[in-house]
Amino acid sequence: MNKQILSIFVFCAFSCSTQAQELKGGISDSMMQQIKQSYANTPSDKAIRNAIGNNDIRKLALNQDNLKGMDTHFSIKVPSKGITDQKSSGRCWLFTGLNVMRAKAIAKHNLGAFEFSQTYPFFFDQLEKANLFLQGIIDTSSKPMDDKMVEWLFRNPLSDGGTFTGVADIVSKYGLVPKDVMPETNSSENTSRMAGLIALKLREQGLQLRELAAKGAKPAVIEKTKTEMLSVIYRMLVLNLGVPPTEFTWTEHNAKGEPVSTETYTPLSFLKKYGDENLIDSYVMLMNDPSREYYKCYEIDYDRHRYDGKNWMYVNLPIEDIKEMAIASLKDSTMMYFSCDVGKFLNSDRGLLDVKNYDYESLMGTSFNMNKKQRIQTFASGSSHAMTLMAVDLDKNGKPTKWMVENSWGPAAGYQGYLIMTDEWFNEYMFRLVVETKYSSEKVLEVLKQKPIRLPAWDPMFAE
Repeated sequence: MNKQILSIFVFCAFSCSTQAQELKGGISDSMMQQIKQSYANTPSDKAIRNAIGNNDIRKLALNQDNLKGMDTHFSIKVPSKGITDQKSSGRCWLFTGLNVMRAKAIAKHNLGAFEFSQTYPFFFDQLEKANLFLQGIIDTSSKPMDDKMVEWLFRNPLSDGGTFTGVADIVSKYGLVPKDVMPETNSSENTSRMAGLIALKLREQGLQLRELAAKGAKPAVIEKTKTEMLSVIYRMLVLNLGVPPTEFTWTEHNAKGEPVSTETYTPLSFLKKYGDENLIDSYVMLMNDPSREYYKCYEIDYDRHRYDGKNWMYVNLPIEDIKEMAIASLKDSTMMYFSCDVGKFLNSDRGLLDVKNYDYESLMGTSFNMNKKQRIQTFASGSSHAMTLMAVDLDKNGKPTKWMVENSWGPAAGYQGYLIMTDEWFNEYMFRLVVETKYSSEKVLEVLKQKPIRLPAWDPMFAE
């Protein structure tokens, strides 16, 4: 045989063999024929396909057996006055934290409808996060661009999301003002464009700081440059959100709308009178994460709203432990910061969170059997929204049957601005609760004495 022909034959044989090996694990023709048999194109299959092709899956899966009259009675309920609205922003954490304090202020001072300004602390939240990013870039300037931490910083220079830790960090430093002293703006209610521009500028500034450090600039020069950069960010925030007040005059009105007193305040003096000065030390974050060990204290690296603030720290507990503390707080007329996976099985028209709301299994002809731990491990579920836990209904044995939260999607959303959840849904999709330490069990207070287990900033469980 001609050597050239033999070489071509050998090459083709090797190439075909290699290609076959590369295809191993792919979908073969025989496998495809087997897969296709799952859809038989029966009249019922075709009817379901036609229905799904022209309708919202949730409407088709809506469980008619679960549409009986919704019980809105609660044996324990903290009064609420006025539903807030975060509009098109990710500030649920801020609205929730302020609503917890608002309920206390209304009860203590017999106020009518009242809100703290959400724009005021949000202004400083964004400024402090900008500094957190820039200082983080300085701290990691000796590391390469593909370092995991450097990459994470440039991916996350700024966000409007957060947790109760951010409320504590910002409010304790900058104080509070009434809503009419620094009202909402278009950019506070629709944060994406402002945030996009500021994030773009911060990334540019981050590169400039790395270049300065690479050239051997002295720390004083780098610090001066960072201050100049933050001045640019401050101006952008003022243009979008307004000038934060340093002093203001405000008239308190009682529940009847009558003026009670008119005084001049600073944001910190207003916090002292109407808010909570002990946000950092008087509260504990509780988590129900069955994918991690219970009765352990965890800390999330770099998950804070100020460079000089506290990393987010929490105690991981079984759900029943958390319920006990939640009930104790509600019995004492104290609302709580609460977060969950709100999109799961939410009937937004009724304002009901119930695992029986939708029968996806009957519609799709398959089952969905992962438990809470498995959903967390596979990124199928995680905390997505914060609200204010305000009510629980207990049966004759003192066990909860349902819960209610004050939401921040406006009064027309859900059940008159609230969401009601069954206890079963609470078990499956509740993640975080912040309680005052006086409602914490002795066991939790002991766990808080542990050295926290530090988790990385990019842990997907804590992305907001």
